Amino acid sequence: MIPNNVEVTTTRNYGASAYTKVMLLIEHLLGAIVAVIIVMSLAMGWRAGVVVFVALPVTFALTFFVYFMFDYTLNRVTLFALIFVAGLVVDDAIIVVENMERHFKMGGKNLLDKAIKAVGEVGNPTILATLTVIVAIYPMAFVRGLMGPYMKPMPVGASLAMIFSLFVALMITPWLSYKLLAGHAAKHANEDIDEDAYIKESRLYKIYNNVFGVLIDNGKKRLGVIIILLALFFGAFLFIPSKLVVMKMLPFDNKDEVQIVIDMPEGTPLERTTFVATEVGKYLSTIDYVDNYQIYSGISSPYNFNGLVRHYFLRKGHNVADIQVNFVYKAHRKGASHDMAKELRGPVQKIGNRYGANIKIAEVPPGPPVLSTLVAEVYGPDQKSRSEVAEMIVDVFKETKGVVDIDTYEEDNMIQLDLQVDKQKAAVLGISSEMVSKTLYMALQGMKAGILHTAEDREPVDITIKLPESRRNMIDAMSDIHLISMSGRAVSLGEIVNVREKIKDKSIYHKNMKPVIYITADVAGEVESPVYAILDMKDKINKLNWQGIPIKQYWTAAPEEYDVPSIKWDGEWQITYEVFRDLGLAFAAVLVLMYFVLVGWFKSFITPLIMMVPIPLSLLGIIPGHFIFGKFFTATSMIGFIALAGIMVRNAVLLIDFIEHSMALGKPLREAVIESGAIRTRPVVLTTVAVIVGALFMLPDPIFAGLGVSLITGAVVSTILTLLIIPLMYYFHHAFWDNRIKK
Repeated sequence: MIPNNVEVTTTRNYGASAYTKVMLLIEHLLGAIVAVIIVMSLAMGWRAGVVVFVALPVTFALTFFVYFMFDYTLNRVTLFALIFVAGLVVDDAIIVVENMERHFKMGGKNLLDKAIKAVGEVGNPTILATLTVIVAIYPMAFVRGLMGPYMKPMPVGASLAMIFSLFVALMITPWLSYKLLAGHAAKHANEDIDEDAYIKESRLYKIYNNVFGVLIDNGKKRLGVIIILLALFFGAFLFIPSKLVVMKMLPFDNKDEVQIVIDMPEGTPLERTTFVATEVGKYLSTIDYVDNYQIYSGISSPYNFNGLVRHYFLRKGHNVADIQVNFVYKAHRKGASHDMAKELRGPVQKIGNRYGANIKIAEVPPGPPVLSTLVAEVYGPDQKSRSEVAEMIVDVFKETKGVVDIDTYEEDNMIQLDLQVDKQKAAVLGISSEMVSKTLYMALQGMKAGILHTAEDREPVDITIKLPESRRNMIDAMSDIHLISMSGRAVSLGEIVNVREKIKDKSIYHKNMKPVIYITADVAGEVESPVYAILDMKDKINKLNWQGIPIKQYWTAAPEEYDVPSIKWDGEWQITYEVFRDLGLAFAAVLVLMYFVLVGWFKSFITPLIMMVPIPLSLLGIIPGHFIFGKFFTATSMIGFIALAGIMVRNAVLLIDFIEHSMALGKPLREAVIESGAIRTRPVVLTTVAVIVGALFMLPDPIFAGLGVSLITGAVVSTILTLLIIPLMYYFHHAFWDNRIKK
């Protein structure tokens, strides 16, 4: 249909970009599965690797089926949910396989009985451990706001995968492990090694006995370890106020596009606006990483979800223009789109300043979009007070380092010529007001007077009467336009029309039916989180006053009274607050639910507390980990922290359940604790390695990198805490009560 001499360029294809991202994530998912299987094969042998190889696809196949039933699509969140649990779903299988392998190595003729005994030892704690992880993950599905449905598939998918992994671990894994490992263990059939002797001769038992024995017997070293842990814990929080680790709701994504929004002063003709946009386009043509750009002058560009929220579809008029800038594909350039947007901002705004234009760079957000990164809503009793306060707030924005693209929704003052007919004089001269109005309209806007038939045109040509373009804005032209009065006299429009200048009425925006002025800005610089910019401006705004009245700031809800000027912080701050608030509530619910589940299982109120005390200590690995990897602490980082709570309690359940099982058989407390550590260290470390290997595939993604960092660094620290601190606390708790009972 398109002629060969017409060049066609695809400027947007979100279907293709979505397909590319999904295929990349599927590659990462397959890579995570293969990596976990390889690690398990190297650590436990190829037979155990085969068991894990079967457990993973079966679990994911069942999860995909539930996705289908819930009508979830394969997108970034649902696929990352699977990558997220790639290391978790093999934990149950690892625990079962490892314990069966341990029992088989001790020899014995009836391997079936040993297999049943091995599964029985870890069956109940594995069920409880899986429930604790689900209890930790699923409450995150109740996050509200725009972020809620965006992130909901992750906790739902992860929880379903954990449930299926439990069924696979208790049904398929034991059978397959018996088939693969029994024949290999037949060579030990005549040995029938005593279990206690087997455990005490292992290298792990000797290491654990030495380390744990020192912490039990040497009070000074034990106190030193506690002091070091507490110092590191509180020291980790210093990374946040020092801005070594920056908190942000979601990090910047690496897109292939950016939008340049141009606002000229009110009343600027379309030709001038187009000229400025063209000047910006000339600069863009010199940039290597810019593939193409399109200029939309006088109207909005085709808008996406971001433009829908920011109301770009309302942009219309002679003084507005948009430039859609498409970068070369990310694989063919070095920098991320955010870095390139920062690089463009300076030169582009320099062009805008030269022509009196306000030019802003609008990036596509990685998650739920907002009106702008920084938004201050100005409320007040009337338009005058709101305008005056808005001017002061804009000045504070301009003074704050790192705050860019400052704009306000209030239009600049624009002179409007008000043409009023002197009705009394017009009546005396015999000219009606209607005649004057129609004549003025014809002169300025044009009026159809007839049609003209020409030999060159197929259709009739309209004959329109109006002033020439060069004279249409000249008031003096009215003296050259005459009307014929009833008496036949020619009367100039200038005689009966009075011209007055006034300020044009401005648009009044409302939010929740309350008049408001929006002040918008972005952040760009060393610290690119709006939270820190708001904190920098907070004290400056506290010093401002309007007619002696302090300007009050609201952080989470709009003011209820509007008789005095005030501002409400919105934008990304509002989503950050809502998401971290809901995640915090979810975390509190996690702790409560987890506590009661553990109380019901262990029939103790103290033991669950011992298991849960180290949960906050995982932050001494998570927060510095974000500094080491150079990542923002984001909402996905918080999700990783909450998930780690389940992982830590899961490992603690396996440890303490074995301790109590050994004590029930009559073993002393100290021996039971050391044996538990020696036996459970291997499966705990293997599950940690599986979590870390799966999380490594999250690091390349800009949005979920925080989740990967939390899982990697937090898992390392939580494993150490689980293997040392929890058994140590459990030992001294029981030793204390044993002494009390003896007394």
